[in-house]
Amino acid sequence: MFFLQTPYLSVLERSAPVNMECFYIGIFENSELIGVSLAQYLDLNKLESFGERDQCIKTAIRNFIFKNFASHTLFLGNNMITGQNGYVFSKEIDFEHISEILLQSADEITQYFKQKGVTIHLVSFKDFYQNCAIELKQFRFKHIYEFNTQPNMVFNLDENWKSADDYITALSKKYRDQYKRAHKKFNGILVKNLSFEEVVQYENTIYDLYHYVAKNAPFNTFFLAKNHFSTLKGQCGNRFQIFGYFFNDKLVGFHTLLLNDETLETYFLGYDETIQKENMLYLNMLYNMTEYGIENGF
Repeated sequence: MFFLQTPYLSVLERSAPVNMECFYIGIFENSELIGVSLAQYLDLNKLESFGERDQCIKTAIRNFIFKNFASHTLFLGNNMITGQNGYVFSKEIDFEHISEILLQSADEITQYFKQKGVTIHLVSFKDFYQNCAIELKQFRFKHIYEFNTQPNMVFNLDENWKSADDYITALSKKYRDQYKRAHKKFNGILVKNLSFEEVVQYENTIYDLYHYVAKNAPFNTFFLAKNHFSTLKGQCGNRFQIFGYFFNDKLVGFHTLLLNDETLETYFLGYDETIQKENMLYLNMLYNMTEYGIENGF
């Protein structure tokens, strides 16, 4: 579980969003460490924007409610990524004990903030795959309101695909034509796998490209720290890949990947909107991520 191992947790500690405080929970059986969990406190009062894409009365009401009635939020799990990444055990633990552990953790952290004079308005336990959610609801989670937001999007790569050509051949004519059109538009852009030194060199531009995409999302609860990508590359090395997209020697976009055992995790990305429209940059990024996954056996 990459997202609960020391290198990634060190990144959170060194470059978490400015409105986030992380808690690293050890779960012991007698004196033996048998599990770890992650919690994140978010102060939404420190957030510059909840997202600027949608301008309507419903969005304004939502922002008002979050700002005034749910500004101090505690997540048991990782609010920065999708998927079930909130806890891991070295041995099999039944769901009754898991529910007790998560609720006890939330209570401990809530009391910690209460002693500091901070009231936690909302506690969220995220994310659970459907089978785990059903199991947890049999125990103390039965009294917790369950809701769904955007799903974790999983693309299973066919084991018979050995190259990008195999994937393209498997597409219907409509989507093969779309691939060809996007690929043609991509002409003139150079893609480069950036080293740690290059990530540091382009750090300000990388952040600006990320920030443009993030602030134009429909909803945000955090913005990354400016040193997040260089810290992640420095701590995780080849397990974190960041690809730069250059047009006329200028960095106009990037996408990132995390190598999580057999799974290739897409992480944050950014782009220059003018180049994105003209060159179908985002779609080409998705094709490139898919090709990387196929050629490297994920």
